[in-house]
Amino acid sequence: MNPDVLLVDGLTVYRDTYPAVEEVSFALAEGTDAAIVGPNGAGKSTLIQAILGILPRRAGDVFVLGQSLSRQGRLPAQVRQQIAYLPQNFLFDRRIPITVNELVALGWDDLGLKLPWANRTPRRRAVRQALARVDALHLGPQPISSLSGGEMKRALLAYCLVRPRRLLILDEAPAGLDARGESEFYQLLYQLKQDQGWAILQISHDLDMVRKHCDRVLCLNRSIRCQGTPDVALAPDNLALVYGSEFVRYRHRH
Repeated sequence: MNPDVLLVDGLTVYRDTYPAVEEVSFALAEGTDAAIVGPNGAGKSTLIQAILGILPRRAGDVFVLGQSLSRQGRLPAQVRQQIAYLPQNFLFDRRIPITVNELVALGWDDLGLKLPWANRTPRRRAVRQALARVDALHLGPQPISSLSGGEMKRALLAYCLVRPRRLLILDEAPAGLDARGESEFYQLLYQLKQDQGWAILQISHDLDMVRKHCDRVLCLNRSIRCQGTPDVALAPDNLALVYGSEFVRYRHRH
């Protein structure tokens, strides 16, 4: 039996002297789309950043593809290459003269722009294939400064696709998109999960989207208050444990 793509065991993370995440444990299997939900300040982004090794952990372990995250927040290079991360906001200096092709090529290897992307035939082929999968091949020559929010999300998904990946982590990646753009993003993400067999771990505030698209839900408010399928985890009693009873009454009135 293959190990879980991601295993989190008793993870505790402090922000200064404050325990932002306490004793969090869960597993994520291949081909599973899991959402982390909870109120503002619940520790959702802190949890993601600790899993990625961006923030140090006070206690607990993180295993990706069976490999333990070191105390320094590092994974073996061959494991890191199988993880893709989409932050909530992709901030960049619009004066940087970089095209979509060059951005996606950064996901191919660690050379970045040290070599012209067009001179590396395998990488160029991979970039074209990745952009084609997200219906963005036409964007390749365009500077990233010219992209709309939806186009940028597609370019970043292509960045994730340019190499084979096993785990995709998203921190409210559709933020900034209108309703149509968000719907298209999630439809594309769902199709890519089916085609690529990704395990997906995402933060979301959209509980309706979570019900529709996700296989598993982790309800977080510093610790995991409940987890399971959307029907179970998002039941009113469980939502009240995470958000409070006032939140549940508000949703029912609307």
